[in-house]
Amino acid sequence: MKELCAGVDLGGTTVKLGLFKTRGEVIEKWEIPTDKSEKGSHILPDIAKSLEEKMKERGISRDQMEGVGLCVPGPVRPDGSVSGCVNIGWGEVDVKSQMESLLSLPVEVGNDANVAALGEMWQGGAKGYDNVLLVTLGTGVGGGLIIGGRIVAGAHGAGAEIGHLTIEPDEKEFCNCGRPGCLEYYASATGAVRLAKRRMEAEDTPSSLRKKENLTAKDVFDAAKEEDALALAVEKEYWDRLGYGLSIICTVCDPAVIVFGGGVSRVGDRLTEGVRAAFRKYAFPACRETRFALATLGNDAGIFGCARMVCGG
Repeated sequence: MKELCAGVDLGGTTVKLGLFKTRGEVIEKWEIPTDKSEKGSHILPDIAKSLEEKMKERGISRDQMEGVGLCVPGPVRPDGSVSGCVNIGWGEVDVKSQMESLLSLPVEVGNDANVAALGEMWQGGAKGYDNVLLVTLGTGVGGGLIIGGRIVAGAHGAGAEIGHLTIEPDEKEFCNCGRPGCLEYYASATGAVRLAKRRMEAEDTPSSLRKKENLTAKDVFDAAKEEDALALAVEKEYWDRLGYGLSIICTVCDPAVIVFGGGVSRVGDRLTEGVRAAFRKYAFPACRETRFALATLGNDAGIFGCARMVCGG
């Protein structure tokens, strides 16, 4: 009986791996370094070797394995191939075919943000729901969309790239994607710093933020908790920008719950309540009661989601 599966979260620095029972119980998790040399050609063989060594160590046969789920930092086509993952040195790679050849096991491949959303739906902050939007708020803004319990990847693997929704067409500066006015430009951690610096330049409101040499998003939100007037204004603008962007997204996909992950999610209930209030101002009436929650799996969301791709729970 096939009672086991594996999840593999491929990142730019490390590869996180986990062995799971098919109902979602973690047996063991571990990491190996991501070898990006020679255009990342060693990455998949290294993953296969590590999994095989762990299976041998635990006396697990292939007959016990349902399969392996693998997520990568880039768009994934429906056939499990990628056209490029710049953070790991890949160009065109048929990930699914190569991994199945290396492991002699079924393999499913997905984008890391989409797969993390699947993990949160299965065993995390969105458990009990099958229509979920995961929003990751870090250096950038990432998204993962689950509808009817299935990842929405899109025709080009770019489904739920919510950070690059245009919310300010008159913006003069450019996002890292090369276009102006993206949600990520305002609602990422770096966006919070950008909003603060703009406000400090535009007005003379006294603020503890003016004393920070290397201002961070944490500084902004911590100062807001201390009732710093300028920081409170920045925080309100941040909630408003994010809530507006999410209201547009929800008009299209109507998730039951929006789950926040990434560094900014450490702000906690202040984040969910602030964004909810802004969201309700802009949302289509049928979407106003969308639930907001915090991700609970942290850095393990990827391996949980990968396992869910092949286990099914």
